[in-house]
Amino acid sequence: MTVTAFSQTLRESTKQVHDRAHGSVYMGALLDGGLSLEGYTRLAAQYYFIYSTLEAASDAMAGDPVGAPFVIDELRRTPALVADLEFLAGPNWRAEIEPVPATEEYVRRLRSVAFDWAGGYVAHHYTRYLGDLAGGQVVGSLLKRTYGVTGPGALFYDFGTLGSPSAFRKRYRALLDEAPWDEAERQRVVDETLTAFELNIAVLADLARTIEDHRAA
Repeated sequence: MTVTAFSQTLRESTKQVHDRAHGSVYMGALLDGGLSLEGYTRLAAQYYFIYSTLEAASDAMAGDPVGAPFVIDELRRTPALVADLEFLAGPNWRAEIEPVPATEEYVRRLRSVAFDWAGGYVAHHYTRYLGDLAGGQVVGSLLKRTYGVTGPGALFYDFGTLGSPSAFRKRYRALLDEAPWDEAERQRVVDETLTAFELNIAVLADLARTIEDHRAA
């Protein structure tokens, strides 16, 4: 009997919702160059709330035998987001940004499942970081091409210290395949990963509700 690697199961189980995330109205406008830089800044602000929480979960997971292998310091995005938001929103950026309702729900979910359940942590870790290493690079290129933003303002998409993205993805798939989960726990991780994608889609939908206020001139 052929046993399917868990990394493959996870990828196949989330393909449909992954495609839906890429088809959001907000992302479509951003990738078409149809948003102002302020419109992009609102997305970076949501990422700050999400990643600062996810990376606090990484700190909590550092001593967990199952979660610890996924605590990879080179992935951390919060320092880059701080520098980006200082550039994009100014020195008082912390007072200027606010989470949309879906981001608040996302953060609540992270706090409920990612700090003391390794499977929940990995589900959200996988959804965010592997997406940034792939599709996120398209947004990084767009910031340079459309807005002339390089360095601060676009550091979130710079994974230079990680080395080869393809080699890293191979390493990450091996971590997923080696995690000591039985079939029931693997299904729980798949289910939570689907939830993570839905939370991301909801954030983009909230941003899209005010999209007309942030159209490029």
